[in-house]
Amino acid sequence: MTTHRTGGFTLEPYPGLPLTVRDVGAGRPVLVLHGGGGPATMAGVVDHFAATSRVLAPTHPGWEDTPRPEWFSDVGDLVETYLDLLDDHDLRDVLVIGSSFGGWIASEMTVRDRGHRIGGLIITGAFGPEVEGHEVRFPTAPPGPPPGEGSGAPAPRRGPSPAALQALVAYAGPSKSDPKLLYRLARVTVPALAVWGADDTVVPPDFGRAYAAAIPGARFALIPGAGHLPTREAPETTFAAIDDFLASIGR
Repeated sequence: MTTHRTGGFTLEPYPGLPLTVRDVGAGRPVLVLHGGGGPATMAGVVDHFAATSRVLAPTHPGWEDTPRPEWFSDVGDLVETYLDLLDDHDLRDVLVIGSSFGGWIASEMTVRDRGHRIGGLIITGAFGPEVEGHEVRFPTAPPGPPPGEGSGAPAPRRGPSPAALQALVAYAGPSKSDPKLLYRLARVTVPALAVWGADDTVVPPDFGRAYAAAIPGARFALIPGAGHLPTREAPETTFAAIDDFLASIGR
């Protein structure tokens, strides 16, 4: 069952699991997947693409006071749910963009895309693979705007809320990684870009370099002066890198 409303819809892919999806713009479909900080951290990405594309931005179950059944408890559950979303809406040539935890989901989706629905992959500050000598550190800063953020629209939290962190730990597991992911990324055949803040202390740039090295033909872009959320902390430089990449592949 799907319930439509202005700017989005809610569906129930499984009994007892409502899924809220923001749906704005028109054109080539873009799927935007947020990280631990929640949907607000991707607001700039949604706005950037909504001018020329149809943007779908789901809220992962467990964020924003949405329910997460106990059985819905790993990355694969999210991956299959979002692949089903693309199938059920017959979306093709989808550009998938994931930040942080959302980048892990986006990467795994692209690996498992047997229906060839995905046409491009962009990840920013993503974790997921095991990278020797580097550990993912979930942000624990109190809620509040990032340094230098001006007044205006509500700013995202600097780290996940307690409920979101609980969901994040449930999905990611104690290791916060999948030791097989780097090997499986060799199956990705679509154009891919890894964008990283040079000052990311949550997921160090070496994770981005490892992602790019594992995906055939993938590119890596390092954003000076940005941390874990380069689309918010250095939007002009970050979106320039993204737009250059998309122009180079004819998108």
